[in-house]
Amino acid sequence: MARVFDSAASSLHSVSMGIGHRILNHIVAALSVVVAFSLPLAAENGNRAMEMLEQLPEAEPKEARRLAREIEHEWSKTGSPAMDLLLKRGREALESGDSRHAIEHLTALTDHAPEFAEGWHLRAIAFANVDLFGPALDDLARALALNPHNFNAMFSLGSVLEQVGHDDLALEAFQRSAAIHPQSEDVTKALERVAREVGGADL
Repeated sequence: MARVFDSAASSLHSVSMGIGHRILNHIVAALSVVVAFSLPLAAENGNRAMEMLEQLPEAEPKEARRLAREIEHEWSKTGSPAMDLLLKRGREALESGDSRHAIEHLTALTDHAPEFAEGWHLRAIAFANVDLFGPALDDLARALALNPHNFNAMFSLGSVLEQVGHDDLALEAFQRSAAIHPQSEDVTKALERVAREVGGADL
């Protein structure tokens, strides 16, 4: 865990990748919540999600995919029909490539349901799609603070860090996502790709 923060601190002294200091502040803010990853599975995940998260690391590939879908379904429950509609519209806009409208719907969702982690995660994806990396990192920090075991949000954090040129930090995030959901093909590919960029770091 210390290496994450050491890497973030180093980044503050070497900005040569075309990223402004304001982005580095967002990076440090996002990484500061990753410390929660070392904590036990939290009650806010819900009892059913907790049970499945505990099974996920040891599951065979087919079972792991099923568990991941079930966990994602649990994390998508807003508890409100109105919020469900905003979530649906935000997802549909994202899937159709309309990130601007996705941001509008998901902003309404995060305004009205600020404790719903998946709203922040999805808005982060929409922000990243339009190159608003600072807001994306802020939203990922919020999502992971609310649900530190969200392997998809951790993967998204790695993806944004990779996009802004911090492959070493991206590798950290991908490794933490893999520790929760080791059977994820997307994470495995990302780990292989980024490890090559940082000089064959251990996976």
